Amino acid sequence: MINKVVSGAEEAIRDIEDGQTLMLGGFGLCGIPENCIAALVQKKVKNLTCISNNAGVDDFGIGLLLQQRQVKKMISSYVGENAEFERQLLSGELEVDLIPQGTLATRCMAAGYGMPAIFTPAGVGTEVAEGKEVRNFNGKDYLMEYAFDADFAIVKAWKGDTAGNLIYKATSRNFNPVMAMAGKITIAEVEILVEAGELDPDQIHTPGVYVHRIFQGDHYEKRIEQLTVRPKI
Repeated sequence: MINKVVSGAEEAIRDIEDGQTLMLGGFGLCGIPENCIAALVQKKVKNLTCISNNAGVDDFGIGLLLQQRQVKKMISSYVGENAEFERQLLSGELEVDLIPQGTLATRCMAAGYGMPAIFTPAGVGTEVAEGKEVRNFNGKDYLMEYAFDADFAIVKAWKGDTAGNLIYKATSRNFNPVMAMAGKITIAEVEILVEAGELDPDQIHTPGVYVHRIFQGDHYEKRIEQLTVRPKI
């Protein structure tokens, strides 16, 4: 077996270059690859196209890349928590492709399955459909959307093994599994890294065949976008 384990985020992202397309797992701030994002900021790669459910917040997640003007284009579903994103969008500094969330997930899945395109009713008859092919199946119109073509998929898991098998914990099992399948090179950072054979095969969410590099991360903040607590009684 080829050794997939690398020493850390810096080595994992070593060949990410300016102008490439990255998938970044997570939903809001849950299950995002914090260590790899920090390493990308330090590396100062620029003109990136980022495919992610969200754009992080102003000072965390993908928001850190936006602060440093490292992102050329965002392909996302939800960006409402990031004021810097809003500023760059309105000023014309940032290209943005807003996509229905189900379409975003399914285009990731299609890339992982080796499918060139999908057909979805989401967006038919709206601005989303402008310039795109529409086909009718059984009397209903569907919009054709292409599978994503990402140079790298960067995901975060709770536990992984040295063969690249991954287990996600609770809500962090969001966009991570479909993105892990879809990159030409998939990088996984995990909280706990064990030897191959130590994970229960019935619990594995992403088989190691999809993962090219894996490392054990550290110093996870696991921030919450909108913290709501019950008042004291």
